[in-house]
Amino acid sequence: MTRPLILFGAFDRHNLGDLLLVHIAAALLPGRELIFAGLAARDLRAHGGHAVRALSEVRAALGTQPVDLLHVGGEILTTTAWQAAVMLLPPEEVQATLAYLQPQEQTAWVQAMTGSAGQAPYVADRTHWPALQRVLYAGVGGMQLAQSEPALRTEVLAKLRTADAVGVRDVQTQRTLQAAGIAAALLPDPAVMVAELFGERITQHGAQGEVAPLRLAFPHGYLAVQCSAEFGDDATLEALAAQLKQVATTSGLGLLLLRAGAAPWHDDLSVLQRLAARLPPAAVRVAESLNVWDICALIAHSRGYCGSSLHGRIVAMAYALPRINLRPPAAPQQAAKQAAFAATWDEVNVPATVDVQQLAGTMQQALVLPASVLQDMADRLVTQYRRGFEALRSPLT
Repeated sequence: MTRPLILFGAFDRHNLGDLLLVHIAAALLPGRELIFAGLAARDLRAHGGHAVRALSEVRAALGTQPVDLLHVGGEILTTTAWQAAVMLLPPEEVQATLAYLQPQEQTAWVQAMTGSAGQAPYVADRTHWPALQRVLYAGVGGMQLAQSEPALRTEVLAKLRTADAVGVRDVQTQRTLQAAGIAAALLPDPAVMVAELFGERITQHGAQGEVAPLRLAFPHGYLAVQCSAEFGDDATLEALAAQLKQVATTSGLGLLLLRAGAAPWHDDLSVLQRLAARLPPAAVRVAESLNVWDICALIAHSRGYCGSSLHGRIVAMAYALPRINLRPPAAPQQAAKQAAFAATWDEVNVPATVDVQQLAGTMQQALVLPASVLQDMADRLVTQYRRGFEALRSPLT
Protein backbone atom coordinates (compact mmCIF):
# COMPACT_ATOMS: atom_id res chain seq x y z
CA MET A 1 0.00 0.00 0.00
CA THR A 2 1.39 3.42 -1.01
CA ARG A 3 2.05 5.85 1.81
CA PRO A 4 0.34 9.26 1.82
CA LEU A 5 2.50 12.03 0.39
CA ILE A 6 2.54 15.51 1.90
CA LEU A 7 3.14 18.32 -0.58
CA PHE A 8 4.66 21.04 1.59
CA GLY A 9 5.41 24.64 0.69
CA ALA A 10 4.54 28.31 0.98
CA PHE A 11 1.26 27.96 -0.91
CA ASP A 12 -0.57 28.94 2.28
CA ARG A 13 -0.36 32.59 1.13
CA HIS A 14 -0.98 34.37 -2.14
CA ASN A 15 2.05 34.29 -4.39
CA LEU A 16 1.98 33.26 -8.05
CA GLY A 17 4.95 30.93 -7.88
CA ASP A 18 4.04 29.14 -4.67
CA LEU A 19 0.47 28.55 -5.84
CA LEU A 20 1.71 27.11 -9.13
CA LEU A 21 4.38 24.86 -7.64
CA VAL A 22 1.96 22.65 -5.74
CA HIS A 23 -0.30 22.28 -8.80
CA ILE A 24 2.69 21.09 -10.82
CA ALA A 25 3.84 18.62 -8.18
CA ALA A 26 0.34 17.17 -7.91
CA ALA A 27 0.02 16.83 -11.69
CA LEU A 28 3.30 14.91 -11.86
CA LEU A 29 2.28 12.48 -9.12
CA PRO A 30 -0.92 10.84 -10.39
CA GLY A 31 -2.35 8.11 -8.24
CA ARG A 32 -0.74 9.25 -4.99
CA GLU A 33 -2.78 10.10 -1.92
CA LEU A 34 -1.81 13.75 -1.53
CA ILE A 35 -2.00 16.02 1.51
CA PHE A 36 -1.56 19.75 0.87
CA ALA A 37 0.25 21.41 3.76
CA GLY A 38 1.77 24.77 4.59
CA LEU A 39 2.57 26.39 7.90
CA ALA A 40 -0.99 27.63 8.39
CA ALA A 41 -4.43 26.38 7.41
CA ARG A 42 -5.67 28.56 4.57
CA ASP A 43 -8.27 28.13 1.83
CA LEU A 44 -6.96 29.69 -1.38
CA ARG A 45 -9.29 27.88 -3.77
CA ALA A 46 -11.03 31.14 -4.65
CA HIS A 47 -7.72 32.26 -6.18
CA GLY A 48 -7.03 28.98 -7.95
CA GLY A 49 -5.00 27.57 -5.07
CA HIS A 50 -5.70 24.77 -2.60
CA ALA A 51 -7.37 24.19 0.71
CA VAL A 52 -4.18 24.01 2.76
CA ARG A 53 -3.71 22.28 6.10
CA ALA A 54 -1.19 23.37 8.72
CA LEU A 55 1.74 20.96 8.82
CA SER A 56 1.61 20.86 12.63
CA GLU A 57 -2.03 19.75 12.45
CA VAL A 58 -1.22 17.12 9.82
CA ARG A 59 1.55 15.75 12.02
CA ALA A 60 -0.78 15.53 15.00
CA ALA A 61 -3.53 13.86 12.95
CA LEU A 62 -1.24 11.24 11.38
CA GLY A 63 0.69 10.43 14.54
CA THR A 64 2.94 7.43 13.87
CA GLN A 65 1.45 6.61 10.46
CA PRO A 66 4.27 6.38 7.87
CA VAL A 67 4.18 9.26 5.38
CA ASP A 68 6.42 10.89 2.77
CA LEU A 69 7.01 14.62 2.30
CA LEU A 70 7.96 16.60 -0.80
CA HIS A 71 9.00 20.25 -0.62
CA VAL A 72 7.39 21.54 -3.80
CA GLY A 73 9.85 24.39 -4.48
CA GLY A 74 10.34 28.08 -3.82
CA GLU A 75 13.04 30.14 -2.10
CA ILE A 76 12.37 28.29 1.15
CA LEU A 77 15.94 27.67 2.32
CA THR A 78 16.38 31.31 3.35
CA THR A 79 12.83 32.17 4.44
CA THR A 80 13.13 32.97 8.14
CA ALA A 81 10.48 32.23 10.74
CA TRP A 82 9.81 35.96 11.14
CA GLN A 83 9.36 36.47 7.40
CA ALA A 84 7.07 33.45 7.18
CA ALA A 85 4.92 34.67 10.07
CA VAL A 86 4.48 38.16 8.63
CA MET A 87 3.68 36.86 5.15
CA LEU A 88 0.93 34.70 6.61
CA LEU A 89 -0.90 37.80 7.88
CA PRO A 90 -3.65 39.47 5.87
CA PRO A 91 -1.95 42.50 4.25
CA GLU A 92 -4.28 44.96 5.99
CA GLU A 93 -3.24 43.61 9.41
CA VAL A 94 0.54 43.80 9.02
CA GLN A 95 1.22 47.33 10.23
CA ALA A 96 -1.15 47.13 13.18
CA THR A 97 0.19 43.72 14.24
CA LEU A 98 3.84 44.73 14.08
CA ALA A 99 3.13 47.97 15.92
CA TYR A 100 1.25 46.12 18.64
CA LEU A 101 3.80 43.36 19.25
CA GLN A 102 6.20 43.95 22.10
CA PRO A 103 9.77 42.61 21.68
CA GLN A 104 9.27 40.01 24.40
CA GLU A 105 6.17 38.72 22.61
CA GLN A 106 7.68 38.26 19.16
CA THR A 107 9.13 34.77 19.61
CA ALA A 108 5.88 33.32 20.94
CA TRP A 109 3.88 35.09 18.21
CA VAL A 110 6.14 33.76 15.44
CA GLN A 111 5.92 30.21 16.79
CA ALA A 112 2.14 30.46 17.05
CA MET A 113 1.86 31.74 13.48
CA THR A 114 4.19 29.15 11.94
CA GLY A 115 3.47 26.18 14.19
CA SER A 116 7.21 25.71 14.52
CA ALA A 117 10.09 26.67 16.81
CA GLY A 118 12.59 26.40 13.95
CA GLN A 119 14.58 29.14 12.24
CA ALA A 120 13.53 27.90 8.79
CA PRO A 121 9.96 26.61 9.18
CA TYR A 122 9.38 25.82 5.49
CA VAL A 123 12.22 23.28 5.68
CA ALA A 124 10.96 20.05 7.25
CA ASP A 125 12.83 16.98 8.48
CA ARG A 126 12.42 13.89 10.66
CA THR A 127 13.79 15.39 13.88
CA HIS A 128 10.37 15.98 15.41
CA TRP A 129 8.50 13.59 13.14
CA PRO A 130 10.12 10.13 13.02
CA ALA A 131 7.18 8.77 10.99
CA LEU A 132 8.44 10.66 7.93
CA GLN A 133 9.81 7.94 5.66
CA ARG A 134 11.06 9.99 2.71
CA VAL A 135 11.86 13.72 2.56
CA LEU A 136 12.57 15.34 -0.81
CA TYR A 137 13.13 18.82 -2.24
CA ALA A 138 12.01 19.67 -5.79
CA GLY A 139 13.80 22.65 -7.32
CA VAL A 140 14.06 24.78 -4.18
CA GLY A 141 16.10 27.95 -3.86
CA GLY A 142 18.52 29.31 -1.27
CA MET A 143 20.42 31.95 -3.16
CA GLN A 144 21.65 33.83 -0.09
CA LEU A 145 22.07 30.88 2.27
CA ALA A 146 25.81 31.43 2.56
CA GLN A 147 25.15 34.98 3.79
CA SER A 148 22.28 34.06 6.12
CA GLU A 149 22.41 34.23 9.90
CA PRO A 150 24.53 31.35 11.28
CA ALA A 151 21.65 29.83 13.24
CA LEU A 152 19.44 29.69 10.15
CA ARG A 153 22.20 28.34 7.93
CA THR A 154 23.19 25.67 10.47
CA GLU A 155 19.59 24.48 10.83
CA VAL A 156 18.94 24.35 7.09
CA LEU A 157 22.13 22.46 6.31
CA ALA A 158 21.45 19.96 9.10
CA LYS A 159 17.97 19.29 7.75
CA LEU A 160 19.18 18.93 4.18
CA ARG A 161 21.80 16.37 5.24
CA THR A 162 19.01 14.06 6.38
CA ALA A 163 16.97 14.39 3.16
CA ASP A 164 16.59 11.51 0.72
CA ALA A 165 16.99 13.72 -2.35
CA VAL A 166 17.63 17.42 -2.87
CA GLY A 167 17.02 19.33 -6.09
CA VAL A 168 17.86 23.05 -6.32
CA ARG A 169 17.01 25.52 -9.05
CA ASP A 170 20.20 27.57 -9.44
CA VAL A 171 23.93 26.99 -9.56
CA GLN A 172 24.74 29.32 -6.68
CA THR A 173 22.51 27.42 -4.26
CA GLN A 174 23.97 24.16 -5.54
CA ARG A 175 27.53 25.39 -4.90
CA THR A 176 26.65 26.53 -1.38
CA LEU A 177 25.30 23.09 -0.56
CA GLN A 178 28.21 21.30 -2.21
CA ALA A 179 30.62 23.36 -0.11
CA ALA A 180 28.79 22.03 2.96
CA GLY A 181 29.11 18.45 1.72
CA ILE A 182 25.51 18.11 0.53
CA ALA A 183 24.87 16.58 -2.88
CA ALA A 184 22.17 18.55 -4.66
CA ALA A 185 20.88 17.93 -8.17
CA LEU A 186 20.29 20.91 -10.41
CA LEU A 187 16.86 21.12 -12.00
CA PRO A 188 14.76 24.03 -13.24
CA ASP A 189 12.05 25.65 -11.17
CA PRO A 190 8.90 23.49 -11.45
CA ALA A 191 6.95 26.38 -12.98
CA VAL A 192 8.70 25.81 -16.32
CA MET A 193 6.07 23.05 -16.71
CA VAL A 194 3.05 25.35 -16.52
CA ALA A 195 2.30 25.59 -20.24
CA GLU A 196 2.94 21.87 -20.77
CA LEU A 197 0.68 20.74 -17.94
CA PHE A 198 -1.97 23.46 -17.75
CA GLY A 199 -2.08 25.01 -21.20
CA GLU A 200 -5.74 24.14 -21.77
CA ARG A 201 -6.84 25.58 -18.44
CA ILE A 202 -4.88 28.78 -19.04
CA THR A 203 -6.36 29.13 -22.53
CA GLN A 204 -9.85 28.84 -21.04
CA HIS A 205 -9.12 31.57 -18.51
CA GLY A 206 -7.82 33.76 -21.31
CA ALA A 207 -11.23 33.68 -22.97
CA GLN A 208 -13.41 34.50 -19.96
CA GLY A 209 -13.86 36.65 -16.89
CA GLU A 210 -11.76 39.77 -16.52
CA VAL A 211 -9.05 38.51 -18.85
CA ALA A 212 -11.04 38.48 -22.11
CA PRO A 213 -11.97 42.19 -22.20
CA LEU A 214 -8.48 43.18 -21.11
CA ARG A 215 -7.05 41.31 -24.08
CA LEU A 216 -9.59 42.89 -26.43
CA ALA A 217 -8.53 46.34 -25.25
CA PHE A 218 -5.20 45.85 -27.07
CA PRO A 219 -5.84 44.48 -30.57
CA HIS A 220 -2.16 44.94 -31.47
CA GLY A 221 -0.96 43.14 -28.37
CA TYR A 222 0.31 44.19 -24.98
CA LEU A 223 3.24 43.93 -22.60
CA ALA A 224 2.50 42.25 -19.25
CA VAL A 225 3.94 44.53 -16.57
CA GLN A 226 4.28 43.76 -12.86
CA CYS A 227 6.12 45.36 -9.98
CA SER A 228 6.23 44.71 -6.26
CA ALA A 229 5.50 47.23 -3.54
CA GLU A 230 9.19 48.18 -3.41
CA PHE A 231 8.65 50.19 -6.58
CA GLY A 232 5.92 52.31 -5.00
CA ASP A 233 7.73 55.57 -4.21
CA ASP A 234 6.85 58.51 -6.46
CA ALA A 235 10.31 58.90 -8.00
CA THR A 236 10.49 55.24 -9.02
CA LEU A 237 6.96 55.29 -10.45
CA GLU A 238 7.80 58.39 -12.49
CA ALA A 239 10.91 56.71 -13.90
CA LEU A 240 9.02 53.47 -14.55
CA ALA A 241 6.21 55.31 -16.34
CA ALA A 242 8.69 57.19 -18.54
CA GLN A 243 10.36 53.96 -19.58
CA LEU A 244 7.07 52.20 -20.26
CA LYS A 245 5.87 55.11 -22.39
CA GLN A 246 8.97 54.66 -24.54
CA VAL A 247 8.28 50.95 -24.96
CA ALA A 248 4.63 51.56 -25.85
CA THR A 249 5.48 54.27 -28.35
CA THR A 250 8.25 52.31 -30.05
CA SER A 251 6.53 48.92 -30.12
CA GLY A 252 2.89 49.92 -30.51
CA LEU A 253 2.01 47.57 -27.65
CA GLY A 254 -0.39 48.30 -24.83
CA LEU A 255 0.59 48.05 -21.17
CA LEU A 256 -1.29 45.60 -18.97
CA LEU A 257 -0.42 45.95 -15.28
CA LEU A 258 -0.92 42.88 -13.08
CA ARG A 259 -0.06 41.47 -9.66
CA ALA A 260 1.94 38.28 -9.14
CA GLY A 261 1.20 38.02 -5.42
CA ALA A 262 -0.89 39.70 -2.76
CA ALA A 263 0.79 38.44 0.42
CA PRO A 264 2.63 41.02 2.54
CA TRP A 265 5.86 42.27 0.93
CA HIS A 266 4.63 41.26 -2.50
CA ASP A 267 2.46 43.36 -4.83
CA ASP A 268 0.06 46.20 -4.05
CA LEU A 269 -2.87 47.11 -6.31
CA SER A 270 -2.60 50.76 -5.32
CA VAL A 271 0.98 50.88 -6.66
CA LEU A 272 -0.22 49.66 -10.05
CA GLN A 273 -3.06 52.18 -10.02
CA ARG A 274 -0.65 55.02 -9.26
CA LEU A 275 1.60 53.82 -12.07
CA ALA A 276 -1.37 53.66 -14.47
CA ALA A 277 -2.29 57.25 -13.59
CA ARG A 278 1.11 58.32 -14.95
CA LEU A 279 0.56 56.59 -18.31
CA PRO A 280 -1.64 57.53 -21.31
CA PRO A 281 -5.15 56.22 -20.50
CA ALA A 282 -5.59 54.57 -23.91
CA ALA A 283 -2.32 52.64 -23.51
CA VAL A 284 -2.82 51.06 -20.09
CA ARG A 285 -5.15 48.73 -18.20
CA VAL A 286 -4.89 47.37 -14.66
CA ALA A 287 -5.88 43.75 -13.99
CA GLU A 288 -7.45 43.18 -10.58
CA SER A 289 -7.87 39.40 -10.63
CA LEU A 290 -5.76 37.39 -8.22
CA ASN A 291 -6.76 34.04 -9.68
CA VAL A 292 -3.52 32.23 -10.45
CA TRP A 293 -4.84 30.97 -13.80
CA ASP A 294 -5.99 34.47 -14.80
CA ILE A 295 -2.52 35.78 -14.01
CA CYS A 296 -0.95 33.03 -16.10
CA ALA A 297 -3.38 33.75 -18.95
CA LEU A 298 -2.53 37.47 -18.91
CA ILE A 299 1.15 36.64 -19.25
CA ALA A 300 0.63 33.79 -21.73
CA HIS A 301 -1.38 35.98 -24.12
CA SER A 302 1.03 38.90 -23.90
CA ARG A 303 3.84 39.81 -26.27
CA GLY A 304 6.34 39.85 -23.42
CA TYR A 305 6.81 40.18 -19.66
CA CYS A 306 8.51 42.90 -17.65
CA GLY A 307 8.47 42.78 -13.86
CA SER A 308 10.10 41.97 -10.56
CA SER A 309 8.55 38.52 -10.06
CA LEU A 310 10.73 35.49 -10.71
CA HIS A 311 7.69 33.38 -11.52
CA GLY A 312 6.30 36.03 -13.82
CA ARG A 313 9.52 35.52 -15.75
CA ILE A 314 9.27 31.74 -15.59
CA VAL A 315 5.69 31.69 -16.88
CA ALA A 316 6.89 33.87 -19.77
CA MET A 317 9.75 31.41 -20.34
CA ALA A 318 7.28 28.52 -20.44
CA TYR A 319 5.33 30.36 -23.14
CA ALA A 320 8.49 31.26 -25.10
CA LEU A 321 7.96 34.99 -24.57
CA PRO A 322 10.49 37.83 -24.26
CA ARG A 323 11.11 38.65 -20.58
CA ILE A 324 13.12 40.90 -18.29
CA ASN A 325 13.22 41.28 -14.53
CA LEU A 326 13.39 44.64 -12.78
CA ARG A 327 15.63 45.35 -9.80
CA PRO A 328 14.00 47.29 -6.93
CA PRO A 329 15.84 50.64 -6.74
CA ALA A 330 16.19 50.70 -2.96
CA ALA A 331 17.06 47.01 -2.60
CA PRO A 332 18.62 45.67 -5.83
CA GLN A 333 19.86 42.58 -3.97
CA GLN A 334 16.24 41.41 -3.83
CA ALA A 335 16.58 40.52 -7.51
CA ALA A 336 19.39 38.09 -6.73
CA LYS A 337 17.28 34.96 -7.16
CA GLN A 338 15.97 36.24 -10.51
CA ALA A 339 19.51 36.85 -11.73
CA ALA A 340 20.71 33.48 -10.43
CA PHE A 341 17.90 31.60 -12.15
CA ALA A 342 18.43 33.43 -15.44
CA ALA A 343 22.17 32.82 -15.29
CA THR A 344 21.57 29.11 -14.70
CA TRP A 345 18.85 28.41 -17.23
CA ASP A 346 18.14 31.21 -19.70
CA GLU A 347 19.77 31.89 -23.04
CA VAL A 348 22.84 34.14 -22.82
CA ASN A 349 21.25 36.66 -25.17
CA VAL A 350 18.05 36.93 -23.13
CA PRO A 351 18.18 39.90 -20.72
CA ALA A 352 18.16 39.00 -17.04
CA THR A 353 17.73 41.75 -14.42
CA VAL A 354 17.92 45.48 -15.13
CA ASP A 355 17.43 48.76 -13.32
CA VAL A 356 14.27 50.73 -14.07
CA GLN A 357 16.25 53.23 -16.12
CA GLN A 358 17.31 50.44 -18.48
CA LEU A 359 13.81 49.05 -19.02
CA ALA A 360 12.95 50.59 -22.41
CA GLY A 361 16.16 49.76 -24.24
CA THR A 362 16.42 46.27 -22.78
CA MET A 363 12.77 45.42 -23.45
CA GLN A 364 13.17 46.49 -27.07
CA GLN A 365 16.15 44.12 -27.39
CA ALA A 366 14.11 41.31 -25.85
CA LEU A 367 11.13 41.88 -28.15
CA VAL A 368 13.19 41.22 -31.28
CA LEU A 369 14.69 37.93 -30.10
CA PRO A 370 13.93 35.10 -32.56
CA ALA A 371 10.82 33.17 -31.56
CA SER A 372 12.59 29.91 -32.42
CA VAL A 373 15.30 30.59 -29.83
CA LEU A 374 12.73 31.24 -27.11
CA GLN A 375 10.69 28.16 -28.04
CA ASP A 376 13.75 25.92 -28.05
CA MET A 377 14.59 27.17 -24.56
CA ALA A 378 11.05 26.48 -23.33
CA ASP A 379 11.12 22.96 -24.77
CA ARG A 380 14.52 22.18 -23.24
CA LEU A 381 13.40 23.29 -19.80
CA VAL A 382 10.37 20.98 -19.93
CA THR A 383 12.60 18.07 -20.91
CA GLN A 384 15.17 18.88 -18.23
CA TYR A 385 12.57 19.22 -15.50
CA ARG A 386 10.78 15.99 -16.39
CA ARG A 387 14.05 14.09 -16.39
CA GLY A 388 15.23 15.67 -13.14
CA PHE A 389 11.91 15.19 -11.36
CA GLU A 390 11.74 11.51 -12.31
CA ALA A 391 15.20 10.99 -10.87
CA LEU A 392 14.33 12.99 -7.78
CA ARG A 393 11.10 11.12 -7.03
CA SER A 394 12.70 7.68 -7.31
CA PRO A 395 12.98 7.31 -3.50
CA LEU A 396 9.19 7.64 -3.34
CA THR A 397 8.56 4.56 -5.51
